[in-house]
Amino acid sequence: MADENGRIQTDVVIAGGGLAGLTAAVGLCRAGLRVVVVERDAILGGRAASVRDRVTGDSIPIGPHIFASEYPNVLALLDLLGTRDRILWHDLVVTMVEGQHRSVMKMSSLPAPFHFVPSLVADPWLRNRDWLSNVPVTLFALSLDEEGIRRFDSVDALPLLRRLGVSERYIDRFWRFASLSIMNVPLEVCSAGALLRFYRRLIGKRGYRIGFPVEGLGDVFAPGCQRLIEDNGGRVHAGAEVTRIMGEDARAVGVELADGRRIDARFIVAAVTPDVLRRILPAAWVQDHPGFANLDRSTPCPYLSVFLWFDRKLTPERFWARLHQPDALNCDFYDLSNINRGWADRPSIIASNIIYAGRAWRLSDEEIVARTVAELAEYLPEAAHATITHAVVHRIPMAIPCPFVGAERLRLESVTPIGNLVLAGDWLQTGLPPSMESACFSGWTAAEVVLAAAGRPARLARRHVELDPLATLLGKTTGLLLRGFARLGRGMAGSR
Repeated sequence: MADENGRIQTDVVIAGGGLAGLTAAVGLCRAGLRVVVVERDAILGGRAASVRDRVTGDSIPIGPHIFASEYPNVLALLDLLGTRDRILWHDLVVTMVEGQHRSVMKMSSLPAPFHFVPSLVADPWLRNRDWLSNVPVTLFALSLDEEGIRRFDSVDALPLLRRLGVSERYIDRFWRFASLSIMNVPLEVCSAGALLRFYRRLIGKRGYRIGFPVEGLGDVFAPGCQRLIEDNGGRVHAGAEVTRIMGEDARAVGVELADGRRIDARFIVAAVTPDVLRRILPAAWVQDHPGFANLDRSTPCPYLSVFLWFDRKLTPERFWARLHQPDALNCDFYDLSNINRGWADRPSIIASNIIYAGRAWRLSDEEIVARTVAELAEYLPEAAHATITHAVVHRIPMAIPCPFVGAERLRLESVTPIGNLVLAGDWLQTGLPPSMESACFSGWTAAEVVLAAAGRPARLARRHVELDPLATLLGKTTGLLLRGFARLGRGMAGSR
């Protein structure tokens, strides 16, 4: 794969060894193309990587994640790797805690979009008029297609919820939590379009489950991807950084690495974050193409993930989440001793997420640990008396791009205006919130684009079943009524 000058030559070079880049590489090498993956970090996996803790030897994720059974593109990758059995599945049950009070949000046997109604009715903090006040936004979300979602990207989520009549109590108990825990930003700054896309999927389907990796998250996919790529003649270069995409006119021809090496390729897949992409693109391309020029408008969402090893078992629960509190740090907690394979007899190992973490970024690790233990003890008082034998704080400068108002319009397509340059990443226009599923979908899509251009067309990306039948019917009916009222309003205005 190297010429007489030492330059590497290949069919495809992929910049980025995260979930999107590895998925694209798997799709391409299985189709017979020669693939080289270049990853800046020493380990593969990107923001879904796992690291080996130096003190305990435990493999832990950069930050805890959950899977969903409605992740067909992630599951397709795990099936190829033979690792789907490393996901611990159970029905969607989320324990919401406020101090030592807990309520459980779970699916009932009712069809979507009514499957959460029994949980709402049973919530002692919600009155009937509160959950009923959410009916208009539910119907409105079901009526939206992707074009409608993008149209509401220019609208702030909180004022829209209020205009649609959602009560302040329901906003506080559901929407603020959903915005921060799922969209990763406070409700006050979230794009209404982005939030409604998530909500439409949540209430439009029932029967899905959530799952937890029973080992380090990156261990579920990264080693298997590397083996599959190399077994099919590809190469993986970890600890090597792409510093420049090289082009001739409006065509990508290769990449240059930080150590001066050059990799020439027929196709380049850039599976990197928006800020990195803008930095490695030729200046002329950024200047000539608005989509590239706008990459610097993408705002990274920082995360802090805390891992605490205790001297005793604190709870039999696997996962719980805190209801929104303005001054709190942590959003969700996981006891890995109740999740990871072979750890059941160990004391509690608690992982937590501090989302949209700019407010806590300047705190020391010791301060973050102390506040996390205090918040944990509000629900599990025993935590205040237990001994912490080890603690780690992971700082992730960018988990996803913040879905601020207008951010949906900044998401690019996989196909670019530059010949032979294809994009992959969870932040692209996938019709999904940035997530592991969005990353895999974009990776399969990028592979499809390259294979089509190489004369080897294939269908790799799995399309999502949008809504269950009753939710689809309600959405279409609501859409027809809204359009009818809009036409009636325009007609009345025109007759004056």
